[in-house]
Amino acid sequence: MRSAVALYRLLDVLPVFSGDDRVTRLFTLVPGSDFGADTLSAIDALGGRTVPWSEACGRTYDLVVAASPKGELRMLRGPRVLLPHGAGFNKSIPGEGSADSASGLDPAYLRQADHEDAPLALHALAHPDQVTRLAATDPRTARHAKVIGDLTLERVLASTSRRDHYRAALGTGARTLIVLVSTWGEESLIRRHPGLPAQLAAQLPHDEHQLALVVHPNERSLLGTYELTQRLAPALDAGMILPDPHEEWASVLIAADALVTDHGSAALYYCAAQDRPVVSVHRGGGELIPSSPMGELIARIPQLGRAENIADALRAYRPGLGHAAAQAAFAPPGDAMDRLRTEMYALLGLVPPPHRVTPRLLPLPAPAVRVPTAFDVHVETTATDVRITRHPAGTGPPGHHLAVEHGAAVEQLARSAGLLYRRPLPASAAPVDLAWTADGWTRHTLSAYPGCRSAAVLLPSGGCLLRVRGHEQTYAVQVEPRSEEGRVVRVDPAVALSAVHARLLSPQPVPPDSRMVLDCLVGERTFRITLRPATGTEATQVI
Repeated sequence: MRSAVALYRLLDVLPVFSGDDRVTRLFTLVPGSDFGADTLSAIDALGGRTVPWSEACGRTYDLVVAASPKGELRMLRGPRVLLPHGAGFNKSIPGEGSADSASGLDPAYLRQADHEDAPLALHALAHPDQVTRLAATDPRTARHAKVIGDLTLERVLASTSRRDHYRAALGTGARTLIVLVSTWGEESLIRRHPGLPAQLAAQLPHDEHQLALVVHPNERSLLGTYELTQRLAPALDAGMILPDPHEEWASVLIAADALVTDHGSAALYYCAAQDRPVVSVHRGGGELIPSSPMGELIARIPQLGRAENIADALRAYRPGLGHAAAQAAFAPPGDAMDRLRTEMYALLGLVPPPHRVTPRLLPLPAPAVRVPTAFDVHVETTATDVRITRHPAGTGPPGHHLAVEHGAAVEQLARSAGLLYRRPLPASAAPVDLAWTADGWTRHTLSAYPGCRSAAVLLPSGGCLLRVRGHEQTYAVQVEPRSEEGRVVRVDPAVALSAVHARLLSPQPVPPDSRMVLDCLVGERTFRITLRPATGTEATQVI
């Protein structure tokens, strides 16, 4: 392999040999790529055995499997199998190889890969049209081409039933998960629209949307993870997910409700797995081949304008457009692994083991590394309801109040908060424990933070206890879940605290010592909140 993206494709393919002790898997890095920096470390993390390039060139192998035709593959002796490392052959890289040839189908590189000392035995493609395209540019290499299918797609489709599991792992809940996908190079989303992740993180309400960014492994290798995360810090601080480029990216695509794409092929896997909205930020250039599957997709789906609200662009998507593009990139799925296994073992001259091999399920993705704990809360009130819209603090204009989770945000934000709240702490293992009561902590907090108007505690029971500066009594706050088509939707109790905080500080009088019911609107949902004086037992509850 020459790069991390080629390695990841090989890792999807190598399970065709699983359980066979007659086959030994060795890895070597073909030199010459600008994107090989992370490849060897990725193999080390997997526990794979690597062979230095100079040593690898001195051996003869029973089979050489590569996911890119570029580099000095002819130096490796043995029959070879060539796999694509993307979907659809959609791009032509200016200044590289033959003019206007699709990257991956370029005769200039394919002929190097088919050398008399190391012949190309199989060129495994994903769709009959790809064989036709190859035959038109390089009939000699096309003789070895067969439609096998796409093993990465097989893993994606095998894992679609885990969508709820992936969303739970990401902490998505009832929110809309919008995923940005960026290819690599000068025309990629991350190069042409570097501010888009932070812009959307600021624009989208926290309790209604979740954001993720899938970055092509080449771009990650070029920048390095540290540099990439520093550049994306504003969006990551607001809770954006940056999935790992091996496997996690595909889990996140399955979890997604909507996609924002450039001309990279990751969008085709999303479109093959589900028919949900997809919009484009690709503005044209010299890379995208118009007649390719991605070219057809970009031409048909809505464009996200620079000043356009993303919700408007997503509503303009018409069902079926994504599936049509995916069908142009992938042959009917289902048996790609069996076909490739049969071909590989035939080349080795071996009979496959009797056990079946099936696509491996994609793993659970990791949640966001950083989760916002301070919010600018925008409030709209009427006599009977309160609309709450929360944005991570500092990403937009100030709201009605700043709500901050005490102990989870920097002290500067806590000192500026109108509402400070505390979540339950883990159980203490101290031999002699010391803990606040709910009423004791709220009294202490209002004393320690003179600018704070309300202090609250989220109780383990799911309810809350709230004290407002200048009010004699302490309030119990409870928000009810809502039922939606056999599911239960629960909102963060901190949202209810903001609603009650706004209501109690509004000019509208609140009857003392009485129970009040308040409707809290969050996006298109309404949650019922009950507010009443707290009992002595609730006030003295240990937190």
